[in-house]
Amino acid sequence: MDFDEYRKRGKFMVDYIAEYLETIRERQVYPNVQPGYLRNLTPDSAPVEPECWDQIMEDVENVIMPGITHWQSPHMHAYFPALNSFPSLLGDMLADAINCLGFTWASSPACTELEIVVMNWLGKMIGLPDAFLHLHNESKGGGVIQTTSSEATFVCLLAARTQAIRRIQELDPQLEDAVINSRLVAYCSDQAHSSVEKAGLIGLVKMRFVESDDSLSLRGDQLQDAIAADKKQKLIPFFVCATLGTTGACAFDNLEELGPICQAEGMWFHIDAAYAGTAFICPEFRHWLSGVTYADSIAFNPSKWMMVHFDCTAMWVKNSEHLHRTFNVDPLYLQHENSGLAIDYMHWQIPLSKRFRALKLWFVIRSYGIKGLQKHIRNGVHLAKKFELMIVNDSRFEIPAARHLGLVVFRLRGENHLTERLLKRLNSRGRIHCVPASLKGKYVIRFTVTSQYTTILDITKDWSEIKETATEIIDEHNSNNNDLSYNKTKVSLAEIRKWNNNFGASLLLANSPMSPKVVNGSFAALFDDGDDWSRKLLRSELKDSSCKYTTIRRRIRGILMSGKQFSLDSRMDLVQGMAPTSSKKSKDVILESSEDTLDMSNNKNEENGLQEKCDKCSVIKSNLLCHAQLESNLSPLIETDNNTDLIKTV
Repeated sequence: MDFDEYRKRGKFMVDYIAEYLETIRERQVYPNVQPGYLRNLTPDSAPVEPECWDQIMEDVENVIMPGITHWQSPHMHAYFPALNSFPSLLGDMLADAINCLGFTWASSPACTELEIVVMNWLGKMIGLPDAFLHLHNESKGGGVIQTTSSEATFVCLLAARTQAIRRIQELDPQLEDAVINSRLVAYCSDQAHSSVEKAGLIGLVKMRFVESDDSLSLRGDQLQDAIAADKKQKLIPFFVCATLGTTGACAFDNLEELGPICQAEGMWFHIDAAYAGTAFICPEFRHWLSGVTYADSIAFNPSKWMMVHFDCTAMWVKNSEHLHRTFNVDPLYLQHENSGLAIDYMHWQIPLSKRFRALKLWFVIRSYGIKGLQKHIRNGVHLAKKFELMIVNDSRFEIPAARHLGLVVFRLRGENHLTERLLKRLNSRGRIHCVPASLKGKYVIRFTVTSQYTTILDITKDWSEIKETATEIIDEHNSNNNDLSYNKTKVSLAEIRKWNNNFGASLLLANSPMSPKVVNGSFAALFDDGDDWSRKLLRSELKDSSCKYTTIRRRIRGILMSGKQFSLDSRMDLVQGMAPTSSKKSKDVILESSEDTLDMSNNKNEENGLQEKCDKCSVIKSNLLCHAQLESNLSPLIETDNNTDLIKTV
């Protein structure tokens, strides 16, 4: 592609992107594809000869778009926003063309200095104290753009670990780093993002999850109790991660209570405000920042709600020397004549190099201005309030946690499985997309106002979809409860087990751990070691290859190797769970129809004269529960879900 061709194709691409975003309402927000769909639409090997650009762009619509979840859609309500904007796209287009690597000031002075400028602008916009800003050459604090909040948390945890080890070794120089590291313990709320846990895993430190209060907020007394308990075990508390705007319900930890504790214990205090940080551009939302003066670091994502597209995470520290001690490597080839006089961001992060992300942030701030960004934020909050009011006015629903900012959590009144079925049906239709969360044992649906293109008409349309689907779910549930064959007296699995030691059940884990289910007897049976049928099937020990059990054996192997129902991890778990062992207590799950599985014990029962047949399934009743017995005992308790991800033996 030469310059003339690039000009032509570049202008076409701008038009294509504009049309995509302008007509995004017409696209189904959630794709209707199965894992592996793309492999069937693409060649096995890369092309040897160059391909026509028109053909490549045609395949964008035919191959790529069918598998896209459209995050910019007004009907995308899952996760948190991941917005873009035209100024951001144009800024990154220029940054990609320049393609400088800003690891030191000398590698591209504008890349480093613009990052300093925009991070000072942004810090002032959200009301950070001057201690977090790089206002002059003597400033210890300052901001840096990381890729994600996950990385920002990890960077700060590593800096805190270095600081803690250094402090302990000043008291006892004989202690090795590894010994101290094994005793370090960090803390976060039980509502904190999974990236905090991952930071602890990679950093090889213990992570303590402290229970939040009824408002899903981490409070000082709970943290103090956890610290006291760990200190009795000779552990060393060193790091606390507070969350402003939790993923589950956009709850806020209490900084004014946590901060003084961290200060008294000499612990690093990090604040993760990934989603909510953008809202602090509006003064009316800054009350949640009260206590930020105690923090050592804070981070939020302009790449979420601020319309600066991914990746862009703003992180500030009070003392950058702690980052230098952790990440400073200074080979001769990276030194320059201004080393020590200017910021070299390679000492503030895990990677050596960094992209020119400051350019798109600069474009967005200047294009919208503070007032334009405030208008965008307030509009999202206003729409969330409207949606909350719609839920409140429908008595079938409840809101189990207070709405904050642009996130509303709601559920159907009653058992968790009703809300879960509602969410699955909504997502399967693809017209709107939401995700679940678990709040104090309650299964909830998260509804986030994400797109800047969302209007009240979009919210009203989505609510109509939710109401209609909820009616279907509730009607089906009531119909089942009114069905005499369904509405049986509940019998616990423990009681069933007492009646017959050979009875077993299989636990199916759906997408969420909120909904354990037991397989109906028409789909599964579990055998004890008595006749060792299951082992014979799995080990291919049956001599008669024409025997009907060969079909069962093949089916088992097909399930183990199939790519349809199980991911690689699930298949591995299943293989391990079903592998034959020498233990007398082991059990194997046989997936087959009840007729096949129950017939295995019929021959033995015929010898014992037990030839009474089940009226429903026409098989001889045995010491295993027959089809009708299984249904009678299990159907009131459980619901069979064929779209499961994992099978385990109970």
